[in-house]
Amino acid sequence: MTEKLEAWYGLPDEVKFCKKCVISNQRPSSSNEYKHNRDSKKETIPFDEEGVCYACRVNEAKHKTIDWKIREEELLELLAQHRKKDGSYDILVPGSGGKDSAFQSHILKYKYKMHPLTITWSPHLYTDIGWKNFQNWLHVGGFDNFLFTPNPKIHRLLTKLAFENLLHPFQPFILGQKTFAPKIAEKFNIKLIMYGEMPGEYGANVPITEKKFSNKGTDGHSTNFVEGIKDFSSLYMGGISAGEIMKHYELEKVDLEPYLPMESERIERRGIEFHYLGYYLKWTPQECYYYAVENTGFQSNPERTDGTYSKYNSLDDRIDGFFYYTTWIKFGLGRATYDAAQEIRNHHLTRQDGVALVRRFDGEFPKKYFREILDYLNLTEERFWEIIDSFRSPHLWKKENGEWNLRHVVS
Repeated sequence: MTEKLEAWYGLPDEVKFCKKCVISNQRPSSSNEYKHNRDSKKETIPFDEEGVCYACRVNEAKHKTIDWKIREEELLELLAQHRKKDGSYDILVPGSGGKDSAFQSHILKYKYKMHPLTITWSPHLYTDIGWKNFQNWLHVGGFDNFLFTPNPKIHRLLTKLAFENLLHPFQPFILGQKTFAPKIAEKFNIKLIMYGEMPGEYGANVPITEKKFSNKGTDGHSTNFVEGIKDFSSLYMGGISAGEIMKHYELEKVDLEPYLPMESERIERRGIEFHYLGYYLKWTPQECYYYAVENTGFQSNPERTDGTYSKYNSLDDRIDGFFYYTTWIKFGLGRATYDAAQEIRNHHLTRQDGVALVRRFDGEFPKKYFREILDYLNLTEERFWEIIDSFRSPHLWKKENGEWNLRHVVS
């Protein structure tokens, strides 16, 4: 009788890989940043009876069944409702200056004649190419921008807590990034916030007919992340309550204010809407890349990114590679898997080629910025690996001859 191995994080016991792409059923389908502890129940990407993942089915619809002319007509109607005749800001575009935000902001301004304000929540540690692309986005593309840098001392602390307790070094960044947009929209009386690709592109269980974010809900794509998060009594970061953090580290409420979600009732009163441009326009990451190169001076990395074969995804933050490495540890899915899966879905790779790339590059350690990240997190190398190994779920990992190996790999 085969021993049943414990699956952490609420993941499925049995590991299955999609028949069309290279993703497995271990991929979380929700980006809910409050649910990353070992015992939490995590919703994962749905698979249908044919063994095909939800993201592949969404992309099939994108390429085969959706009438994009009708969708663009919907976009024109939406933009007409929000366009301001006095030339003031009428749409908010959050982004980093990467290929996606460069595409969405540029096309909204120059093709659809909107007046966008772009906003950026600062990375932990800018890469040289990330800073260059950010500057090109504004100077070549021609955009007003608010770059917000949260208190680096506090952000560093929260990032360390998230790494130690959740193995999720991006959690505070993602929380802050998402809460930032509606607050700025309110200040400038902007009613329309436009994000990029649809979450279903990558497996979030959100209907392809869902054109905008919910202000409530618990689907992981809502403004509040968890319904009822209205004050510090129910705010958790790094696996610890805000109250505990403030007490233990002698912080004040203002220190954590940037991470507190805006109340859904307040958003509704202000009439603020959150939409996906990928609902209205056919979203293809490679096409966004070519568009950004031509129109905003976007540049790819001069060298291959650690952990994958690509050179143009997630380039701005030196901690990016470590985030993807943690998903490999927790879910058995590394950076090459995410890249190959989306390129297979968009018909730029065969599954056979994708499998080969995943088996070659997935799990490659992001060594380039390792020393800087250790300094940033104030960790020794020994402590770093101790934390990493403590998050390996038994149903995914086994130790053989002193080395950790995945029990299941895509084939």
